[in-house]
Amino acid sequence: MYIERIPNRNSRPAVLLRESFREGGKVRKRTLANLTGWPEQRIEALRAVLKGETQVGDLRQAFQVVRSQPHGHVAAVLASLRKIGLDRVLASRSCVERKLVVAMLVARVIDPGPKLATARALRAETACSSLGALLSVETVDEEGLYCAMDWLVARQDRIEAKLAKKHLSDGCLVLYDVSSSYYTGTHCSLAKFGHSRDGKKGFPQIVYGLLCNREGCPVAVEVFEGNVGDPKTLASQVRKIRQRFGIERVVLVGDRGMITEARIREELEPVDGLDWITTLRAPAIRRLAEEGIVQPSLFDERDLAEIRSPDYPGERLIACRNPFLAEERARKREELLRATERELDKIVAATRRRQRPIQGQDKIALRVGKVINHYKMEKHFRLTITDMALSWERDTEKIAAEASLDGIYIIRTSVVEERLGPESAVRAYKDLSRVERAFRSLKTVDLKVRPIHHRLPERVRAHVFLCMLAYHVEWHMRRALAPILFDDEDKALAETMRRSVVAPAVRSPRAERKAQTKRTVAGEPVHSFQTLLKDLATLAKNRIRPTPVQSESPSSADFDVLTTPTPLQRRAFKLLGVRPAL
Repeated sequence: MYIERIPNRNSRPAVLLRESFREGGKVRKRTLANLTGWPEQRIEALRAVLKGETQVGDLRQAFQVVRSQPHGHVAAVLASLRKIGLDRVLASRSCVERKLVVAMLVARVIDPGPKLATARALRAETACSSLGALLSVETVDEEGLYCAMDWLVARQDRIEAKLAKKHLSDGCLVLYDVSSSYYTGTHCSLAKFGHSRDGKKGFPQIVYGLLCNREGCPVAVEVFEGNVGDPKTLASQVRKIRQRFGIERVVLVGDRGMITEARIREELEPVDGLDWITTLRAPAIRRLAEEGIVQPSLFDERDLAEIRSPDYPGERLIACRNPFLAEERARKREELLRATERELDKIVAATRRRQRPIQGQDKIALRVGKVINHYKMEKHFRLTITDMALSWERDTEKIAAEASLDGIYIIRTSVVEERLGPESAVRAYKDLSRVERAFRSLKTVDLKVRPIHHRLPERVRAHVFLCMLAYHVEWHMRRALAPILFDDEDKALAETMRRSVVAPAVRSPRAERKAQTKRTVAGEPVHSFQTLLKDLATLAKNRIRPTPVQSESPSSADFDVLTTPTPLQRRAFKLLGVRPAL
């Protein structure tokens, strides 16, 4: 900041407090306050302070800090949103609804909460950051946010088509997976009881499917009723990719619970230009082993091998064996077997006790059924139940047969080898972990899509869509901020360090060093994404009010001044390629 005098022809010069900054490689300046009415002594005192001198006595009397608001985290997220052009994707022209949606997106990233809390945080009287003032939405209430949500969900198809145009291309790989979240509202036609991935018994839920590009950047999301099975969601995604996005050739990647035999036969094979990558279920792998197609000798020299089977004409099967996965499955199976045996021994003891022993084949079987259903180990035991007793033993043959397939999984794909080699096909399937990472961020780590309180189905869809767009912003920010986060910024190097594509993923030496020392190579503290936002929030926007002079209005010359960024904060804004002053 500096003081500049502007000559006037027929009156005294104007004295302005100004700030210079760079924009697009050019130096620009803006006026912060008009100091023309100040006494000369006060102007000179301010000039001395701006030059680094220590004459602050008059300055403290000349200024008051009216209000201080956390600003750095808002500036980082809002500027990143604008940099990737998401505001223009929402609507090409600025309007109240677009401003409110942008405000909800930024609020979801920095402090996720219900819409009532978001409205309160934006209003001038109760603002807890500079977000409301920056977007000029300081008078909004929750009804205004609900109207903006209705506006957003009506434009969802167009917005997703724009995102697909930016992040998908003809012949690309598209990752698709589904998750669910429990519902805590009073009524919603989408909320149904189904398989809960949250482990919340007694709550209905909604199901939503997420489409991402190969790098894990979210492009589209769709909400389904809570009792819809994973495979039933696939047809709508195929139509969306082909018709709405206009992509003629695409490779759809999904897990074995999604891309089933029936879905391949009915919905994928009839579509020209549509290929897929998935895996076989355990019974199918067992059949191939019984037929002698999958044998341990396949993995004597390599941990993957391409095989053929008449049961899958025109398709490629790539058998893989991960010894680390085999060891983990063997350990887990042994733990479950021992846990089952302990519970079965308790039932045996209960049938032999003197007082009130368990008698009757039906009662004993009921107790056994509870144990078997809990640990899912019935296939590995031979059970004998009579009216008076229970006996059991391990079925060692079945256990050995299952153990022989530990660590083996088989990639199933329709993509020809000329387009995608065996290792590339395995790598493409493993990229599904990026969708799982998106779900973790959406549900628990950052964006808190749950609990869901909305009652109207369209509001629920708008809420989930808002969370997806917020993750879209976060995904771009994480990529830029990786050098100062615990995230691995040398993923390409880490990939070259893997013994093979089947082996577990490894982290680069730089990422390992960050995890151990909690410092970057430059000695900066390493953050998680959320703790970095909290650090940036300490960069405050201070509302400064000059002490009134003569007849000057108390607030006519108010201006904002940011606190001095720390070295780490300057580094974060530099990595993002944005400025803290908006």
